[in-house]
Amino acid sequence: MKVISARNHGYLDFLTVGIFLLAPTLLGLSQIPAMLAYVLAGVHLAVTLASDFSLGVFKLLAFKLHGWIERFVGPALVAIPFILGFSDEGVARNFYMAMGAIIIVVGLLTDYHEDSHGAAR
Repeated sequence: MKVISARNHGYLDFLTVGIFLLAPTLLGLSQIPAMLAYVLAGVHLAVTLASDFSLGVFKLLAFKLHGWIERFVGPALVAIPFILGFSDEGVARNFYMAMGAIIIVVGLLTDYHEDSHGAAR
């Protein structure tokens, strides 16, 4: 059941950008997790602004492609503390695993077939 509209997904995207920007300071992330959070904030903002949906500005990426990007990002965030070697930092590990899980759940609940005007295709 797809209960998250494209517009609401956009609001969640902007919230995600804010969370990634604030996490290094609020959680006291060390160098690699902090730098990664800032990079992810920028990438997430760029993908959101470039997506063809109601809150996208440039409309270069189909909203379905936006969904596919998130299908890869969610699981990658769960794995990244182990890949980049900061899995022993509990706060950073838990932050990235939680953000990955949230992105996975939001992706499963979002209607990526909705067009930029909010109508289903």
